[in-house]
Amino acid sequence: MKNRGMRRTLVGLVISNAMDKTVVVRVERLVQNPRYKKYVRRYSKFMAHDEANECNVGDRVQIIEHRPISKRKCWMVQETLSKSARV
Repeated sequence: MKNRGMRRTLVGLVISNAMDKTVVVRVERLVQNPRYKKYVRRYSKFMAHDEANECNVGDRVQIIEHRPISKRKCWMVQETLSKSARV
């Protein structure tokens, strides 16, 4: 890791695995409203490379920044933190 520098890692939920070797991961963050001080959930979607096609919808995964693999895909699934309960 020291040779390549510190790459960003994010934790999110897989919302789609319809593509080959690609999953769509939704990452949630909390943002405070400047006026009312209430915390609001904001979401971002990232396309991540899944070489083994092992992720399913509902899995909680950790993704890591990677070199561009395609036009919109510059993240890679590092590990699956928990599997979904769906069968």
